[in-house]
Amino acid sequence: MLSDIGVAAFRRLDPETAHTLAIAALKTLPLPSAPDDDPILATRVAGLNLPNPVGLAAGLDKNAEALRGLARLGFGFVECGSVTPRAQSGNPKPRLFRLSEDRAIINRMGFNNEGLEAFAAHLQHRPRRSVVGANLGANKQTEDRAADYVLGLRRLAGLADYFTVNISSPNTPGLRALQGRDALDDLLGRVAQARSTAAPVFLKIAPDLTAAEIAMIVEAALAHRIDALIVSNTTLDRPATLMSPDRGQDGGLSGAPLAPRALQALRAAGEASAGRLPLIAVGGIDSGLEAYRRIRAGACAVQIYSCLIFEGPGLVRKIKRDLAERLRSDGLKSIQEAISAGPLTER
Repeated sequence: MLSDIGVAAFRRLDPETAHTLAIAALKTLPLPSAPDDDPILATRVAGLNLPNPVGLAAGLDKNAEALRGLARLGFGFVECGSVTPRAQSGNPKPRLFRLSEDRAIINRMGFNNEGLEAFAAHLQHRPRRSVVGANLGANKQTEDRAADYVLGLRRLAGLADYFTVNISSPNTPGLRALQGRDALDDLLGRVAQARSTAAPVFLKIAPDLTAAEIAMIVEAALAHRIDALIVSNTTLDRPATLMSPDRGQDGGLSGAPLAPRALQALRAAGEASAGRLPLIAVGGIDSGLEAYRRIRAGACAVQIYSCLIFEGPGLVRKIKRDLAERLRSDGLKSIQEAISAGPLTER
């Protein structure tokens, strides 16, 4: 994951083995610091000042153990997790599948992580100049799922710059049911009561929702003072265009095939929120053009992950360079101006 040669070598390994080795490399290799960002890329999300709008999505660094290495790759912000109160091993292996022909990933990891205490200990040594988020999940065996999010929020208070309430993973049975209005009101109400710092709280939703369901979630988020919406997680859908032999594996699909569905969900969230709620776009973003498309569709920032498996960390720099060029080419002076300019006219 740290050079073109390394990316090719990693792709010859079992996907989960490659992931483990990538984390080890990020923890130990003496990576150089990323160059300063082009000032045109600076943006602000829910009170957080970001040097650029390209963030790392949750899932790569589940235990917040490789943040120093990740901070040197040029991300504007890094989200670690998902973390659950108690350590859990996740679902049986194999549970991670690389769909190379489709530039996609299917995972059914099941929130495998070392738990809150290990996560908190790692955050104690995080790089302070980087914006770091903590993605919160619930244990598989917990009956009161909302209580797990409250535990995470309270234990990590003061250690992360923002928190993401992840209710959209398809790999923990029943988790997505928290996106229903009654369960969501209960969860977000308890989260609001548990907030003890000024750190913003985001909500991450699934792409497999109707426009009406997304509109309902937007209203619930606003009612409970959620600071931003992350749109979206992996999908249970399997587009007919998939070619990989592993396309039928159970789990959440991410990567290039998710892009149309994630963009549709973002547009629905943008229409429902009408500027009242900041949006962060995730899903199939693998180029400066795709990042720009999401920003013009209303996203204040974007997150990437699956594309790094196929392109390596140099993609972060490429996306930022291309994004800056596109802003200037269209006569725009900032990310905020790009959001205000409205949807991108394809050409």
